[in-house]
Amino acid sequence: METVILVNTADQPVGRMEKFEAHQRGLLHRAFSVFLFNERGETLLQQRAAGKYHSPLLWTNSCCSHQREGESNLEAATRRLYKELGIDPSQISELKDSFHFIYRAEFDNGLTEHELDHVILGRFDGSVTVNTEEVEAVRWISMPDLTREMDAHPEQFTAWFQIIFREYQSHLPQ
Repeated sequence: METVILVNTADQPVGRMEKFEAHQRGLLHRAFSVFLFNERGETLLQQRAAGKYHSPLLWTNSCCSHQREGESNLEAATRRLYKELGIDPSQISELKDSFHFIYRAEFDNGLTEHELDHVILGRFDGSVTVNTEEVEAVRWISMPDLTREMDAHPEQFTAWFQIIFREYQSHLPQ
């Protein structure tokens, strides 16, 4: 059973809960979103697997998930990058915890994402091996092309990715 760390708005832990229950109840919990950039300044996007219980087949940032108890944001990021994309931590450089924000997004299936999301940036120029239980596809895209796609087809992207991208573009490499 996977649990999440429930937090207050100051990111202080207030308990733990099974992940699905936290999403059913819409309780604020800690999460992270990773953006990997290559030497050309493109960002790696992933398309969520068809079997995901929310936001299946939508495009999103390189990797996202939840920290485990006692795990730093960067440790959680490298764990999930390996699990979802087969990226060895030694292949990533300049990995840093950049900023965080709180968002709430309700889904058609009755679930709610209410997360204090830590945004982590890093550099990666290797290849990936997708875990098909987590990821349908990946692609590299330039920031200008991503902006055009999101303007034309926002419904093809996850709610949290749209929030990060729109509100915090100034934090991301251009």
